[in-house]
Amino acid sequence: MSSLKRELYRDPKRGKIAGVCAGLSDYFNMELWLVRILVITAVLLSGGPLFVVAYIACWFILDTKPYSGAHKSDNDNDDPISVKFKVWQKGEPPRRALFDLKERLTRLDSRIQNMEKYVTSSEFTVSREIKKL
Repeated sequence: MSSLKRELYRDPKRGKIAGVCAGLSDYFNMELWLVRILVITAVLLSGGPLFVVAYIACWFILDTKPYSGAHKSDNDNDDPISVKFKVWQKGEPPRRALFDLKERLTRLDSRIQNMEKYVTSSEFTVSREIKKL
């Protein structure tokens, strides 16, 4: 586990009704669909009104998840890839994570090739000589 303190928030951007299940999913590091199934099962099988009242209370009590900074574009996806080791864990399956890493490395390789092409071109040499004047 990480040494960072985890806090329980609602996540309305990922949630269907109020984001309570999405917040629980983040807090317990579980897949969102599994948390939703557990909540629905709890409502249907044991004390429906109790869990409905608890869900509504969490809706009003929990703060919304703070989002930092501006939204990144798809090309600037530098989020760390989290690989899940158990079915219920949140993250990507290893095969998908490797595919994502391969895509990122391919994009980086093409960017590096473009930079090398520019640095070894005569245009770069001419512009460098002009700046020296």
